[in-house]
Amino acid sequence: MKFGGVAVADGQRIRRVGELVRRFKSEAHEIVVVTSALSGVTDLLFKNAERIATETKTELIEEFVEELRRRHVRAAEEAIDDKDVLNSVINELERRLGDLEKALRGICLLGELTKRSLDYITSSGERLSAPLLAGVLESLRINSVHLTGGEAGIITNDDFGNAQPVDGVESIIAGRILPLLREGQVPVVAGYIGETESGVVTTLGRGGSDYTATIIGAAIKADEIWLWKDTEGIMTADPRIVPNACKIPTLSYVEAMELSYFGASILHPRAMLPVIRNEIPVRVKNLCDPDDEGTLIWKEPERERVVKAITLIKDVAIINVAGTGITSISDVAARVFSSLAAKNVNIIMVSQGSSERTISIVVDGAQLREALDALRNMNGNVIKDFYFNPDVCAIGVVGAGMAGTPGVAGRVFSALGERGISIIMIAQGSSEYNISFVVRKDDAYEAVRAIHDAFGLAQK
Repeated sequence: MKFGGVAVADGQRIRRVGELVRRFKSEAHEIVVVTSALSGVTDLLFKNAERIATETKTELIEEFVEELRRRHVRAAEEAIDDKDVLNSVINELERRLGDLEKALRGICLLGELTKRSLDYITSSGERLSAPLLAGVLESLRINSVHLTGGEAGIITNDDFGNAQPVDGVESIIAGRILPLLREGQVPVVAGYIGETESGVVTTLGRGGSDYTATIIGAAIKADEIWLWKDTEGIMTADPRIVPNACKIPTLSYVEAMELSYFGASILHPRAMLPVIRNEIPVRVKNLCDPDDEGTLIWKEPERERVVKAITLIKDVAIINVAGTGITSISDVAARVFSSLAAKNVNIIMVSQGSSERTISIVVDGAQLREALDALRNMNGNVIKDFYFNPDVCAIGVVGAGMAGTPGVAGRVFSALGERGISIIMIAQGSSEYNISFVVRKDDAYEAVRAIHDAFGLAQK
């Protein structure tokens, strides 16, 4: 059984996905396909939802929905050569676009965009692409059915924007997907989204289609999960920063989690969690070169290389918090973290200096305002002072071979020192699988290149 999560971008690309499914289906594999939105559509949905709620102009809704209609209908016309199937797909697209327009008119009328409404709106990209891809498969004479995440059994809590599957979700998914496979159908599931037990649409966080794929793959006990991307696999660094970066043949689950958490956008940070328990292999493969093996993610780490990859999180900010002289550092930390959690601020890194009663935290740059508001509104005389710096980047150096290998941190920091790069903050996990640190934004790219060179990760 093969299983894939597929990102689609336009008509030609969707057609290529359909032909890949036909190829693997002809080899007697049972296949479930998870699809994300057309390229850039989710970003447009976020942007326009906020704009419509702020400006409250109905003409903005009409223009945006028409833009989505043109793009999806054009993609369908390019990819589907069966007229009856095409008409059916276009009718379904029109119905879903109508639902989206009603939701947008609601936030325009109220002038307010709640997290629940935002989840419904931003999930529309996947809810439009799923029937489109299912239509392509039907035109290729492959029995197919399109499902939303909720219809596929992905039942979540109501943490809108970052929803988590509820206990027992795997049995629900298996009960809905396995009968379809036994009937010879190819389910096409809209990635990124689920729904609460009461049927309210939720999203799993940006890049959540990978997470959808691994949730379903674990539930149906897939032999492998294939995540199709635009690159040849997971790379030693971002090729846009390090042109001679190369593909990593194998990674452990933990290494992949570390990479995704520290900025490797090719994977969702939680995508490995469902497969670890069931020990299901995951492959990251290139949509343009399907015969390439890609990167295999598996339970056993390969330790030949001490460092596997260097990642970069660009949009972050560092906040230094100083406690009062009479309050213990543990009390300061507890109150700071509680206040940030109440505002749903994601803390990326933490470092503390107990002698100075200070805590340094790194947060997502988009959440800096919420973090500062939380600190300013803390009760009691706990914080003496704090200051922040948004002109920084966080870098992660990841590899299972780092565990128990002396001198790795020294090599990292020597490489930076030789190029005159100062480190603002350092943190290392107890697993020793990563060293993470913060540098000035202007130094970030050079820092990644310096470490990549120092550990000989370049393409030979």
